[in-house]
Amino acid sequence: MVGAARALVEKSGPAALTMRALADELGIKAPSLYKHFPDKAAVEVELIALSLLETAEAMEAAEAPYLRTGAPTPLTALADAYRADALAHPHLYCLATEGPLPRHALPEGLEERAAMPLLRACDFDMDRARAVWAFAHGMVVLEIHGRFPHGVDLTAAWRAGVTALED
Repeated sequence: MVGAARALVEKSGPAALTMRALADELGIKAPSLYKHFPDKAAVEVELIALSLLETAEAMEAAEAPYLRTGAPTPLTALADAYRADALAHPHLYCLATEGPLPRHALPEGLEERAAMPLLRACDFDMDRARAVWAFAHGMVVLEIHGRFPHGVDLTAAWRAGVTALED
């Protein structure tokens, strides 16, 4: 069911996720879904958790080579992994990041796991890590929503922002 919900969101965006649409995707009647999920918000929580898990895995994979050698992980490696993951699944990313985070309903430790590579790269400076995340999230959301003029070199803008935050 979560896979079908994800497919629906990935194909048509977060607004397309309704219990009726999900039931149609699964070929069942909508009331049958309520045996598994109390409401649409519960389905969204599962998708948000999935997105956070995938973000954590992408960030962990980006920092792994540096952890093995003991070298500090450059912010560029983490930022590039974050951007690539978000752009690979833009609708899921938007669902997971554009509303309040249902922390109370997420698996314990998941949010912390997703943040840990960035925290390590920022020497556990929470303010700096938040600033880096805010930059990365803002750039990604603007890119996803097509808010930059056509032909702008977003990779150059991305590099300039990350470089400024590395100093």
